[in-house]
Amino acid sequence: HVQLVESGGGSVQAGDSLRLSCAASGRTFSGRAFNSYAMGWFRQATGKEREFVAGIGNGTEYADSVKGRCTISRDKSTSTLVLQMNSLKPDDTAVYYCAARQWYWTSKFLHEYDYWGQGTEVTVSS
Repeated sequence: HVQLVESGGGSVQAGDSLRLSCAASGRTFSGRAFNSYAMGWFRQATGKEREFVAGIGNGTEYADSVKGRCTISRDKSTSTLVLQMNSLKPDDTAVYYCAARQWYWTSKFLHEYDYWGQGTEVTVSS
């Protein structure tokens, strides 16, 4: 299995920035390299369903709510997925989850991801 561990969450003020990281370890999908499968960030606010934030694979994709404020990237040398979030808003408050799927194509659908991290909490105060 692939293990995913998120970090970087915290409590910030509106307008601040946060950098979330997701460290991937364990057996890769059929021995393929870290960059050969798609990954994504999702978030879940209290009382709401988990929603897509950003994905990377054959390309990058962003939810409209974060487009222009967030950047997803990955570091092949450290097998780390990163989400840089700028101009944070109170509506960004949620638990953020890292996910990986065994296919290379970027996806925004929860059910298409095979592995999930435990989440990191982000709180944005106005």
